[in-house]
Amino acid sequence: MTGLKHSVLNNWRGVLLCGAIAVVAIFLASNYGAPVMVFALLLGIAFNFVSPTGNIIGGVNFASSTLLKIGVALLGARITLSDVLALGPVPLIVVIVCLFSTIGVGVLVSTLFGRNKAFGLLTGGAVGICGASAALALTSILPKGKDGIGEQDTIFTVIAVTTLSTVAMVFYPLIIAYWGIEDQAAGVFLGATIHDVAQVVGAGYSISESVGDVSTIVKLFRVAMLVPVIAAISFFVFSSATGEPSVRKQFPMFLAWFVLLAALNSVGWIPQSVGSVLGELSKLALVMAIAGLGVKTSLKKLIEVGPVSMAIVVIETIWIALIAIVGLQFIG
Repeated sequence: MTGLKHSVLNNWRGVLLCGAIAVVAIFLASNYGAPVMVFALLLGIAFNFVSPTGNIIGGVNFASSTLLKIGVALLGARITLSDVLALGPVPLIVVIVCLFSTIGVGVLVSTLFGRNKAFGLLTGGAVGICGASAALALTSILPKGKDGIGEQDTIFTVIAVTTLSTVAMVFYPLIIAYWGIEDQAAGVFLGATIHDVAQVVGAGYSISESVGDVSTIVKLFRVAMLVPVIAAISFFVFSSATGEPSVRKQFPMFLAWFVLLAALNSVGWIPQSVGSVLGELSKLALVMAIAGLGVKTSLKKLIEVGPVSMAIVVIETIWIALIAIVGLQFIG
C-alpha cells in the first residue's frame, strides 16, 4: 500500500496535465474536424518545458507508457469474430497480405535508407495495422536506444501516419468514384489501406452506408492483427537479444486483455452500452498517451528525424494501396 500511495502522489500531477491536454484536444477535434491525435501532440509539445526531474514528469511517463497499453487493450471491446468472418475469406487474405508485406517493405526500405530495422517495424506496423494506435503499441515492445527507436521516432510516426491517413480520407473516395468500384470492394480497399480508424469511418460513410460498414469491419480486423504481429515481434526481439526465446516472459499482457475483451464481445457478453463506454475510455487513454509523448518531445529532436523518414512512410503508404488494388481484382 505504501508503494501504491507513493506512486499515486508522484504521478497524479502529470496524469492530470495529460488528461487536461486530452480533453482540450478532443474538444478541438470535434469542433474543427481535424484529427484528435494531432491536436494532442501539438498541445503536448507546447508543454515540453516541463522539467525532466520535476514532480510532473512521473505522471507524464505513466500516461505515455501504462495508459497507452490500457488504451490498446480496450480496443478489443470493439471487435466481434462474427463481423470479421462475415466478410468471407478473400477480403481477409487481402488484408493479411497488405499488412505483412507492408511491414516487410518497411524494414527493407528503412535499411536501404540508412535507418535501423526497428524503425521499419514501427512505421510499417503503423501503416499496415492501425496508425497511431499501432505505433504506440509497437513502441512499448521495440528496443530503445542506438539500435532501436527513440521517442521522437514514435512522435514522428504518429504525425506522419495521421497526416497521410487524412489525405487518403479525402482522395481515396474520389478514386473509387472515378473507377466505379462496387461497394464491397470499395469498403475492403478503404479498410485495408487507410491508417487510422476515424479516417476509415469518415471515408467509408462519405460514399455510402454499406461501404462504411464494410470498411469499418475490415479496419477492425486490421486492429485485431495487433495481437499476432506484436506477439511475433516480442518473440523475435527477445530471441535476438538473449538467444533464449520465451513467449511467456515477453508476451505483452495488454494484448492478452485485448484478446479477452474481443472474445467476450464476440459471444455477446459485453452489452453495447458497456462496449461504447470502453471504446470512449480507450480513445481517452490513447489521446492522453499521445499528449504524454508530446510533453516529452522537443520540436528540435522531431525535426532531426528528417525527410528520409517521411519518404519511408510515404513508400509504405503507396505500397499498401497498390497491393490492395491488386487484391480488388480478385474481389471484383
